[in-house]
Amino acid sequence: MIDTDPLIVSLGFDAATFERFDGLRRAHFPPALNRIPAHLTLFHHLPGDRPDEVRAALAEAAGSVCSFAMEVSALRKLGRGVALTLTSPELIAIRAGTAARFADVLTPQDRQGFRPHVTIQNKVDPKDATALYDRLAADFTSWTATAEALLLWRYRGGPWEAAGRFEFARIG
Repeated sequence: MIDTDPLIVSLGFDAATFERFDGLRRAHFPPALNRIPAHLTLFHHLPGDRPDEVRAALAEAAGSVCSFAMEVSALRKLGRGVALTLTSPELIAIRAGTAARFADVLTPQDRQGFRPHVTIQNKVDPKDATALYDRLAADFTSWTATAEALLLWRYRGGPWEAAGRFEFARIG
């Protein structure tokens, strides 16, 4: 039987960055709704019935770059939450190349502009989101994160199921 559950692609971070993002998410995301760790989604829904094609595309994309630095450059208001914005020309290029390869099957959500971010709070009252944004913005300074891999997941209606990790070449 062919598995048709959608495939999700996210970015794998260095351990220290992941712990920082996930700590913020655990601290500020409503616990009952926090089913997955902190993540930066590149694609929300690639075709689940084409896993070999998706894996090949991710292996090719990952194999074409070394691990790279990204700037965690700003806080972003989401209306009912808060996110951290990441800036990286390398990430934009990887995502664009993969999007072009799957252009015929991208969902409207994945066709819209890509604005890399990690959501640390969502689905709260807008007043609570504004309060968190203001509190974090008071002493926000940008920092550098490292992208290490592309991560593939199966969406199973709740927590994501790991379906592959595609490492970038190591720096140096």
